[in-house]
Amino acid sequence: MISRYIAIDWGSTNLRAWRYQGDECLESRQSEAGVTRLNGKSPDAVLAEVTEGWRDEPTPVVMAGMVGSNAGWKIAPYLPCPARFSAIGEQLTPVIDNVWIIPGLSVNRDDNHNVMRGEETQLLGARDLAPASLYVMPGTHCKWVQADAQQIVDFRTAMTGELHHILLRHSLVGTGLPEQTDSADAFDAGLTRGLNAPALLPQLFEVRASHVLGSLPREQVSEFLSGLLIGSEVATMTADVAAQQVITLVASPALAHRYQRAFAAIGREVQVIDGEQAFQAGIRSIAHAVAN
Repeated sequence: MISRYIAIDWGSTNLRAWRYQGDECLESRQSEAGVTRLNGKSPDAVLAEVTEGWRDEPTPVVMAGMVGSNAGWKIAPYLPCPARFSAIGEQLTPVIDNVWIIPGLSVNRDDNHNVMRGEETQLLGARDLAPASLYVMPGTHCKWVQADAQQIVDFRTAMTGELHHILLRHSLVGTGLPEQTDSADAFDAGLTRGLNAPALLPQLFEVRASHVLGSLPREQVSEFLSGLLIGSEVATMTADVAAQQVITLVASPALAHRYQRAFAAIGREVQVIDGEQAFQAGIRSIAHAVAN
């Protein structure tokens, strides 16, 4: 059984690190040195900085996320789906002495081409903490994952978070808007629209027209757009989901609340687990596998 180890979630723009003794987190740290923000430093140097004082003795380091991509430290190959949960911890990529990267997952079929990095570690934790046959993992790119107790069967990606950002910041939809404010009513209005008419393309310009014509307050466009996109996503992605399927939502509290409202609106109950809690549970299980 492993005693001390370090778990790292190393994404494109940020890095989070945890130092563990068994299952107890002793300390955590954050850095803005994501793999696209190294500012001339080597990944080895960034790791040394973020773990300073943590590796006075040989301590295993297990890393997940974009650090294993072609833009990261070293490519950790994707495991093709269907993939057994156990394979994730058994096929780590060594980087330097006592440091490993967790593989991503992929689907490569004529009807579905998909990849993930980082979410596979959350899946491991979610499988233990809130088992389901469908895991919904909101974020910049929302993953919808079909699984059973032993393996990840299939998954798809909805670019909902990124599309919201692009439309609001870099398109005519958000041009000239004032500072945006929270509005549950605006979100619910967009959600209803997206759920009832999930064909998204004809509706996007209407968001612009609605605030130009005064039917949507200009400071609530972000909330309405968020509801519209999430409603469209949930309506589209659940079209073929069996009524008896157990659904686990793996997300931050803010995103979980939005998706819970969407699922409730279509009469579906979901289990909810915090994304960071799921990640830490998953990476702990992998760190334990390293020692065995």
